[in-house]
Amino acid sequence: MTFRLAMLIVGDAVLAVTALYAAVVIRLGNSEATQILPEFKTTYTTCVFILVVLFSAHLMEVYEYARNTKKREVLINILFGTVTSFFLLSVVFYIDPEAVLGRGILVLSLFIFALMQFSWHSLYLIGNNHPRFSQRVLVLGTGDLAAQMGEIISSNKSNFVLAGYTACGIDETHDNRSSVAVPLDSIVGDSKDLLTTAIQARADMIVVALSERRGYFPLSAVLMCKLNNIQILDAPTVYERVQGKMMLESITPSWFIFSDGFHRSTFFKFCKRTVDIVLSVTGLLLTSPFFPIIALAIKLDSKGPVFFRQLRVGISEKQFMLYKFRSMRQDAEQHSGAVWAEKNDPRVTNLGRFLRNTRIDEIPQLINVLKGDMSFVGPRPERPEFVEKLKQIIPYYSKRHFIHPGLTGWAQVRYPYGASVEDAIEKLRYDLYYIKNIRPFLDTLIFFETIKVVLFGRGVR
Repeated sequence: MTFRLAMLIVGDAVLAVTALYAAVVIRLGNSEATQILPEFKTTYTTCVFILVVLFSAHLMEVYEYARNTKKREVLINILFGTVTSFFLLSVVFYIDPEAVLGRGILVLSLFIFALMQFSWHSLYLIGNNHPRFSQRVLVLGTGDLAAQMGEIISSNKSNFVLAGYTACGIDETHDNRSSVAVPLDSIVGDSKDLLTTAIQARADMIVVALSERRGYFPLSAVLMCKLNNIQILDAPTVYERVQGKMMLESITPSWFIFSDGFHRSTFFKFCKRTVDIVLSVTGLLLTSPFFPIIALAIKLDSKGPVFFRQLRVGISEKQFMLYKFRSMRQDAEQHSGAVWAEKNDPRVTNLGRFLRNTRIDEIPQLINVLKGDMSFVGPRPERPEFVEKLKQIIPYYSKRHFIHPGLTGWAQVRYPYGASVEDAIEKLRYDLYYIKNIRPFLDTLIFFETIKVVLFGRGVR
């Protein structure tokens, strides 16, 4: 969650309130609106209106500016979001008539909101694409790591512009081209005169991307840039900010120690646990009437128990029993042992494929959340057999067990289902990012992203 994305969402929330109240005044007139607006009912309706329009905008990918690079794309997504808002609000008002927006106010408020939202997002798009509002980045280094950082900065639709590269050390000079991994014409200076190079390149930020710092790091030159109000960041930090995941290849134990994040206050843990209890109880109450129907369908579809139980690794690597509706044959691993699920897995039953596509098979995990084995949001729990194997292969893999595993997580909404060591490495990048940046706003974003994943059936095996 970047500051710019948060600014967009907060701006939309303010516009939603403005649109709703403007519609009330236009439709009813000042005198009648003055009597209605202070009521508690109106406050409740306003909150419902804001949540629905923001969720609809998120569902229709209005905030995905890596994809929305033109005003036409923004307009189309906003129109889809407005239509979605109308149908969702109609359902809400049918369920709860106390929140209803009558007398044409609903249609008028959504129309006004769509106009203001498009204007606001178009203004943001113009500013985001204008070089004057972009941060110019100078990469310190010309090796493979520097080339990777330059590619990420250049290809990403964030507010960064690559200003060039600066050579550093005897292994990264024009005289030794074999060690230079970046285009020679993009090298704008040498680290011996880093401040002058940064000023000439109009750099706002210097990214230290040296494959080997010992003996080559220009400490005095970098310090001079820092004192002259130029931001200094290392490659893993920039990678984290731009990509939303960790650069496992370039982080060290000292980076974990001295970097920001990885902090969970007692109050935050209490609030997170409270939310887990409320959501799990609510979910079980809403879904429990359907349990007999699901159980009967599973029994009729294939032989075996209704519920599937399996050992998983939780917080502090403590094992617990995870519950799911059975979606595989009873003897799925009788001969093969523990193996990852694969695409179009032949072990999955006909009904099981439907249960997995709709995520219905995971509903019993709400019991695990209620018991405290899991949280609603966190890294997905893995099987002990896989954990022991991955700990030996992947550095820092055990760090994902410092918090409770979750029903859903940052890796689940950002990366498809993983069924290999390579997938486990990629998912660990996202899990560590979540653990480092854990906060209520990120949990809320993951919650809404999960709804989108479930509705569109992404990442299922």
